Order: sequence, then structure tokens, then C-alpha cells
Amino acid sequence: MEQSVRVAIISDTHGELDQRIVRMIARCDCVAHAGDLGSRAVVALMRPASSVTAIVRGNNDVPAKWADADQRYLTELPLEATLDLPGGQLQIVHGDKAGSVKRRHDWLREHYPLARAIVYGHSHRLAVDTSACPWVLNPGVAGVARTFGGPSMLILTVRGEDWSVESMRYELPGQRSVGVGGLMGGLNKA
Repeated sequence: MEQSVRVAIISDTHGELDQRIVRMIARCDCVAHAGDLGSRAVVALMRPASSVTAIVRGNNDVPAKWADADQRYLTELPLEATLDLPGGQLQIVHGDKAGSVKRRHDWLREHYPLARAIVYGHSHRLAVDTSACPWVLNPGVAGVARTFGGPSMLILTVRGEDWSVESMRYELPGQRSVGVGGLMGGLNKA
């Protein structure tokens, strides 16, 4: 029986990580954060089972927005990262250089054609685009700023060559439930 790998995919925490997402990360094998981390404190909250993390710097991860004590960590964050997984590579970028919303997924696919899936953030919009290869995945916002419906994340489950994606969205306090569901296939560009 093939062992599965679960990857928590998050982005745009801007210094705060929703506690429900913290609990989901702990149930995953690794985590990919697509930038706009906001502070080193967020890293301490991301504790996947194997401690494997891939974190990239976003356009808001700049010295003026980070505490002085965290400046060295900030300068060490890469602009892109790759997770080697069974069945392919997961490419992680922030996405602020990927052009307009209309062309963003095409741009990402053109620039990272060898990836099995590309993770990006920046737009704060949850999107799962498995209409072509590589897949293009945006987990939305795992923090509290501009969530467009509530904090969200993606869970990528890898079983050998078989990859599947589940979206998770949590309600904001005082909001009716928007549910937690799966998105597999389909096209939702953001």
C-alpha cells in the first residue's frame, strides 16, 4: 500500500494565522506558504508532522513591515521554492510578478512548465485550476486580512502518481457557515 503525503498549502498570513488552520497544518506532513508571511511568529505556528516547510517571500515581506529582530530571517526567505513529492514537483511562488488576473495562470504555467502543480498567493482569492498541467493553486488567505469569505487553505494529498486537492474555508466570527468542501478539477481563476 502506497503511503500518502499531505501538504498544507497556505498564503497571505500577514502576521496572523487562523487557529483552525494551525490545527489542520499539524495533521499534515509538510506545509507550503506562498508568501506575505508578515512575521517570524507565523513560522512558529506552522508545525506539520514532519517539520518540512517551504516558505517564500511575498511583496509585503519587506524590512519596513517586519520587526527589527526578524530582519535576518526575512532576508533569508527565497522568492521561490520547490517541494519534491512522489509523482512530481510542487513549485511555490508568491505570484505578484505573474501579471493580470486574466493571464496569471497562463503566465505561471509558461514559467514553471516542469512542475506538477504551482502554488501562488498574492490575490487573496482561493483558486483551484486543474484544467491543464501544471495545476495552478491559490490557497487564499490563511490569516485575517481581506479573506473574501473567510480564512482558507488547500490540502494536497499525494499517493504516488495520484494527486488530489481539497479546499478548506472557515467562517469569520459572526458569519454564517460557508462550509468546508473539496474542489477537485474545474476552473476558478483568481
